[in-house]
Amino acid sequence: MEFMGSSYDGDYNNGRMEGTGEYTLPTHTRYVGEMKDGVFHGKGVLHFPNGSKYEGTWEKGICKEGKYTFSDGLEYKETDWDYCDGKDRRFYSERCNGLKPAGESQVTDQDPPRAIPDGCYDSGDGFYDPSTRVVKDYDGNFLRNADDQEHEWIVRTCRKSWDEFIGCCPRSNTLEEKTRDSRSFL
Repeated sequence: MEFMGSSYDGDYNNGRMEGTGEYTLPTHTRYVGEMKDGVFHGKGVLHFPNGSKYEGTWEKGICKEGKYTFSDGLEYKETDWDYCDGKDRRFYSERCNGLKPAGESQVTDQDPPRAIPDGCYDSGDGFYDPSTRVVKDYDGNFLRNADDQEHEWIVRTCRKSWDEFIGCCPRSNTLEEKTRDSRSFL
C-alpha cells in the first residue's frame, strides 16, 4: 500500500483493513468509513482534494447508493436537476446569496475569483500552463500532463490570466485645457 502512495489509519482484523478507518489515495482523495476484508464496505465518505465529497453505502468495494456534494454545498441530483441547465446560468453562490449589483460581475463561483499565474489558465482543478502542457493543483503540485484534446479544450473554454494591458487611454487635453482653448477662439 505505501509503495503505491496510499495509506490507511484504522482497524485491522487478521492483517486486513476491517472496521472503521481512513484510507488515503495517492491523489489525496480520502475515504473515511467502514471497511471489510480490505475494501470499502458499509457507510463511508470520499473526500476529494477540491473540497467536494461523495457519501455512500459500499458493498465489497462497490458503491451501491450515494450522493455527491460539490465543494460549495450544491448537491447533485440525477433527476430534477435544475442547476446550469441552459435556462438558469447563475452560479450556485448567486442562487444562495443573490446576484451582485449591476456593473459588478461574478466570473466564477468563488468570489473574488482565484488569481491565475501569468500565462496560465484555470482548468477547474488547478492551473494549466500551455507552454509546458502541465496541470498543477492550486497549491502548485503536479496533477497531470495535458493531451492534445485537453489542451484545446482548456485554451478554448477556461479562464485565462491577463496577458495584455487593458486600461484607458489618456486624453490629449483635460477639460480645463479644452475650456481655455475654446475661449481663445472667441
